[in-house]
Amino acid sequence: MPIYLLGEDPELFPPPERADRTGLLAVGGDLSPERLLAAYSRGIFPWYNPGQPVLWHSPDPRFVLEPAKLYVGRSLRKTLKASVYDIRWDTAFADVITACASVPRPGQDGTWITDEMREAYIALHARGYAHSVEAWADGQLVGGFYGVSLGAAFFGESMFAHAPDASKVAFATAVARFQDWGFHFIDCQVETEHLARFGAEHWPRKHFLQALALALGEPTRQGRWTEG
Repeated sequence: MPIYLLGEDPELFPPPERADRTGLLAVGGDLSPERLLAAYSRGIFPWYNPGQPVLWHSPDPRFVLEPAKLYVGRSLRKTLKASVYDIRWDTAFADVITACASVPRPGQDGTWITDEMREAYIALHARGYAHSVEAWADGQLVGGFYGVSLGAAFFGESMFAHAPDASKVAFATAVARFQDWGFHFIDCQVETEHLARFGAEHWPRKHFLQALALALGEPTRQGRWTEG
């Protein structure tokens, strides 16, 4: 199936079902806040390497975590109980995404978080749709993650840790809060061993899109998140 080439209209995307077997759906366009929000609301996200045009994906299956199904192992529960890290929300978004871009990944040469990508999500954060959850120790940012929130859905993008279990503590803390807030799911996009241990599972794209439609029927917690 031919890959769709995006034009100037930020709202115009092909149906996610047209993605190829790797999840690649469309090529081109920009990373304006309008286009990013249109993409996420359709179950589509950008993912590409430096030197490539913007590539838009909608994989099948999708890796998803429902907050009520979060699994926290014994060791991590002890760390959470000990309050080793101070968890903060939206106090250092640019620093979090920069750290995520700089952390080496197994099997990856470089990062997919380009300067263009970084600036795009900082702009989305300024509009109150992108958020960071941060782990701090002794006044230093030592871990965390960022993503996009629409309706009752959170779309996780990337995480980093410069101290043991720092990103895990931030993630587990956030998921518990998401459950309190009534979030339906956290979109983890593609499978990782790290997220599988938390209880994330594969959803067929059709099921994911149906769940997304329901989640988007709820109000978005737009603006800076300060409740931790």
